[in-house]
Amino acid sequence: MTSVSGSRLSSIDRLPAEADDDIVWAHGELKAGKRHKYEILDEFNGRLADKGIGSISRSAWYRHTVAVAEATRRIEQTREIAAAITERLGPGQTDDLTIAVSETIKTLVFEMLQDGGREGFTPKQAKEMAEAIRAAVAAQTVSSDRRRRIEAELDAKVEETLDKVGTVAGLSADRVAQMRRDLLGVRS
Repeated sequence: MTSVSGSRLSSIDRLPAEADDDIVWAHGELKAGKRHKYEILDEFNGRLADKGIGSISRSAWYRHTVAVAEATRRIEQTREIAAAITERLGPGQTDDLTIAVSETIKTLVFEMLQDGGREGFTPKQAKEMAEAIRAAVAAQTVSSDRRRRIEAELDAKVEETLDKVGTVAGLSADRVAQMRRDLLGVRS
């Protein structure tokens, strides 16, 4: 979570890479909401001290927790909106939504990279952007695979139904083949 005052990174953002696990731990503790934020800070500072890293002030921690809470709220609101939209959409439409959201994420990351060239960004931020792109591409792949699987299942059901209808109605093999071509675009 980058808290930027002007172009200056927060003291938490300036921690060395060996503190990354501790930052992740602290975020997990904050998210769990079972402990007071200053109790978490005390343990966080203890973990940093064990690694020979300077402590974080209460005011910096407070600003950081506010930024984390705001970001978490925005993410939860986005998830709620996406869930409400996908409830109203059919399977093909949710795939379209996944693709649209993935493309939006890729565009935002691209814009951040362009801006980063002028303003600079940390290696950690670059890693997070790369992970966002990877997740967006993975979502598109899962969405496409799901769509292909649903279409294959539907095609199989249509094939089975056509065979049954052809047998029950006494249709010729040519007539069933024509229906198959009309419905599925399959060459029999």
